[in-house]
Amino acid sequence: MAIGEFGGAPAVPGGTGVLATTPVYWLYEMSHAALNPARAWADATRLFFKNPLNPLYFTTFGKSIAAAAEVFERSTRRYDKPDWRISSALVGGERVPVQIATVWERSFCRVLHFERIFEHVPRRPQPRLLIVAPLSGHYATLLRGTVEAFLPNHDVYITEWRDARTVPVSEGSFDLDDYIDYVISILHALGGDMHVLAVCQPAVPVMAAVARMEADDDPYVPVSMTLMGGPIDTRVNPTSVNKLAERRGIDWFRRNVVSKVPFPNPGFMRDVYPGFLQLNGFVTMNLDRHLEAHRDLFLHLVRGDGDSAHKHKEFYDEYLAVMDLAAEYYLQTVDTVFVRHAMPKGEMKHRDRPVDLSRIRRVALLTVEGEHDDISGVGQTEAAHQLCVNIPADRQAHWLQPGVGHYGVFNGSRFLAEIAPRIADFVLTMSQSTGRRSGVAVRKGSNGAAPRGERATAAAGAAPARRQPA
Repeated sequence: MAIGEFGGAPAVPGGTGVLATTPVYWLYEMSHAALNPARAWADATRLFFKNPLNPLYFTTFGKSIAAAAEVFERSTRRYDKPDWRISSALVGGERVPVQIATVWERSFCRVLHFERIFEHVPRRPQPRLLIVAPLSGHYATLLRGTVEAFLPNHDVYITEWRDARTVPVSEGSFDLDDYIDYVISILHALGGDMHVLAVCQPAVPVMAAVARMEADDDPYVPVSMTLMGGPIDTRVNPTSVNKLAERRGIDWFRRNVVSKVPFPNPGFMRDVYPGFLQLNGFVTMNLDRHLEAHRDLFLHLVRGDGDSAHKHKEFYDEYLAVMDLAAEYYLQTVDTVFVRHAMPKGEMKHRDRPVDLSRIRRVALLTVEGEHDDISGVGQTEAAHQLCVNIPADRQAHWLQPGVGHYGVFNGSRFLAEIAPRIADFVLTMSQSTGRRSGVAVRKGSNGAAPRGERATAAAGAAPARRQPA
């Protein structure tokens, strides 16, 4: 899901830029529309052969036809943004309802608050945590498991980026500088006493935003920032993705992957990096695995293995849902992070002002990496510690998680068992060490519990996170 997954982007023969690549997007839309009747026919066929009143329903032949029709329909459909499907959380052994509300919004992003409705004030402090989701192709719902992991002990917010093809051109452009502005504005809007967790791509703009806030002595600077599998310095253990980006250079991407949004989308004529090109890149990196997974889905459907088929559908409903990225943001990020390595070289600027990481001094830093990460190589995120030279040693920590790849850094069983508890421990420890009060608003319950706005003040001990060598 990193923004550096470029390998599957097809080159346009003789292409000279947006005018050459735009027809590819428009032809894609036309072909997708042309397949609508075939998808409808396949779905009808599936329903016919899965009807228990049909004698063929009980035969291997009937099950195979139904399975083939379903695999075809799923392979050719467009996957919309998935739902969050988070309605409750287990806090202190009590199941409490969760309401999702928008608390900040601009043209390309909104911030969601997963508000837990308590009857009683939790005894454990509930630090406020802003999760900055990646803007690199997939929707923020890919971090559903990440949100669920922190809900029991944190007051959770998350950035939800908009599909660029749904944003009218009249709303203006969006680039990496705007991204950094958004992060700063969000921290201001949330009112301070906040911890920030950046997953993958946001590691760079979050660090830049914090550096700019520190340079201005901003009182809303976060208490801590956690960077997970982020491309801080892609010169360290460069992956094939990193090498490809550096070798091709920014002009190749400008000529071959930028297109204009076709009619009748709301973002008609906006320059974007199309989601279908990104998906092509995602899939071709592990094509054999994806083909085998769909073969297995067919076999599971024929055998009636509902659990395995459900797991496959659940994963691919999320994985195949992609969105367009604003071209100016995409190109500036590729150039800054993957081609020029501006941040680790000390050459990065925001609005023509230098991004000086040495100014970061009040914000605690935790970095997390996966041993088998093939997107952000081992050491690329940890490099943040060498750049933030004025953060005290007792307010820094690094964790290298054995046995996980890029996705496992922020989701899955090992994330839940080993990574999330370390992050929660670090956040709580840093909250207590700064003397800031971390709490959660409590909505009045039917038993006359505390009114909304009251803060939890009970303290709970936490062992400090330790710096682990990579």
